[in-house]
Amino acid sequence: MQFLKAGEPAESNIFNQLDERKRALLQSGKDVINLSIGTPDFQPDSHVMEAVSRAALDPEQYKYSLNETRALLDAVQDWYKRRYDVTLDDDEIMAVCGSQEGIAHVCFPFAGPNDLILAPDPGYPIFSFGPLMAGATVALYPLKEENNWLLDFADIPEDIADRAKAMVVSYPNNPTTAVADRAFYERLVTFAREHNIIVIHDNAYSDLLLNGEQGLSFLSIPGAKEVGIEFNSLSKTYNLTGMRVSFALGNREVINKFRAFRSQIDYGMFYPIQAGAVAALTGPQDIVARNREGYMARRDALCGGLRSIGWDVPDAQGTMFVWAKIPDRFASSVDFVVELMEKTGVIVVPGSAFGAQGEGYVRFALVVPPERMAEAVRRIDQSGILKG
Repeated sequence: MQFLKAGEPAESNIFNQLDERKRALLQSGKDVINLSIGTPDFQPDSHVMEAVSRAALDPEQYKYSLNETRALLDAVQDWYKRRYDVTLDDDEIMAVCGSQEGIAHVCFPFAGPNDLILAPDPGYPIFSFGPLMAGATVALYPLKEENNWLLDFADIPEDIADRAKAMVVSYPNNPTTAVADRAFYERLVTFAREHNIIVIHDNAYSDLLLNGEQGLSFLSIPGAKEVGIEFNSLSKTYNLTGMRVSFALGNREVINKFRAFRSQIDYGMFYPIQAGAVAALTGPQDIVARNREGYMARRDALCGGLRSIGWDVPDAQGTMFVWAKIPDRFASSVDFVVELMEKTGVIVVPGSAFGAQGEGYVRFALVVPPERMAEAVRRIDQSGILKG
């Protein structure tokens, strides 16, 4: 296993680096198809925007919120019961300003320089960077293609598992798009209980399964609340990325410590944003299926199109991403991304940005309509990059 230690120099966020190259291409007059950042281009529902607008016109809404409103707690409790058959008490819910912020800070209340945190490789960068900011050491557990990118618990040595204070798990998985089933989560709960590990589960994409199934909540597994929490987000499900609405949910002891920590650095979620979140969770839910169908159409256009020109890219199982192995002739995923960008104007993320196990792959974001996906495929085909 690879170990990361706090205090080691941090590299610039890969998305910032890609954005700089994108600006240079745009300035040169290139038509860019940016498939790097997972920002939905689908619009929010009008009733959500109207709820935010109405609340924003009330001067009383501009005070410190400090806590979740009663309406928001009720909405979250109803959402989790309706969607996942999970019952949540008030002290098992805390709003955070996006899952990225929440995961960045969640280890601070209980982890420090002598603690070990498990995180996935490949994995979204904050899964490792958050614990490192808290001063902990991160042990990266490998996710492998031959195991369908699911964690094999046997890959975590017994002594490492016994030392670990917490572990970050994320399914549906960014970047690999893998989806975990109920049996996996049952093993996860057992593993965490056996080794006294706090599970931190990122569940941002549970409504974006692209195989016709319903996504799960880790908290729906018996015993899950005893061993951990999960983060869930309205960003991708309801197209509200800029509002930064997410929740830490589950184990009340972890939530209580997390709330105490965040009270030192945050004064709560802006009331109009809470009003928008309530509207999203309690209003019409057809946006969920509409988004899923939209991402499936884009996935089919991209993955099917790439396969038709000789690039064997599997269909994404979940999330709003596609994970693809690069042509063998390239020495690194960065080399491939740079050549792809310069030859075609198509921007994707090198797999190495997500860890050593991601080398040799790239991630596409499904953030343009099917016809633009088809255009990306056409440019890739005409560039000859797949053949050398």
